[in-house]
Amino acid sequence: MIKKAMYAGTFDPFTKGHEGILKRALNLFDEVTILVAISPSKRPLFTTEERVEMIGDHFKNDKRVKVDSWGGLIVDYAKNNNIGAIVRGLRPTGDFESEFQMASMNNKLFPDIETVFLVTEGDNYYVSSSLVKEIFKHGTDVSDFVPDSILKRLQNKLGDTDEIK
Repeated sequence: MIKKAMYAGTFDPFTKGHEGILKRALNLFDEVTILVAISPSKRPLFTTEERVEMIGDHFKNDKRVKVDSWGGLIVDYAKNNNIGAIVRGLRPTGDFESEFQMASMNNKLFPDIETVFLVTEGDNYYVSSSLVKEIFKHGTDVSDFVPDSILKRLQNKLGDTDEIK
């Protein structure tokens, strides 16, 4: 039986911190679905479709990585796709309490799901998509924080000033 997990988030943009968590998850699971969450309360820089496409392009040579989007509860996606684990990254910035609460609720809603917490690696512990977008919008180089393929997408967005402001 294939051990399948999902790694859910808004990924706006997908960072080297996300990539580090994903690579480590692939050491534990046979297949990981990166699930781009659709959140009506957020105003992302990239559309859902753009995020799915850019992450899919970045991992196009790794058949163990699937990319999809979902606007509902992630436990429902897990049930519908026979996924047994949710991977979550933890930074030393207060993530644990909210992540623990979410994992507990997910387990209550779908007792067969396990949440696996992976601590973010040292070089990426302070990186967040929000911070990357903020410094990017101010014209600062973000190449240390995002994979090259994602950096190209960010640079292409630079020409659309309505998206940047």
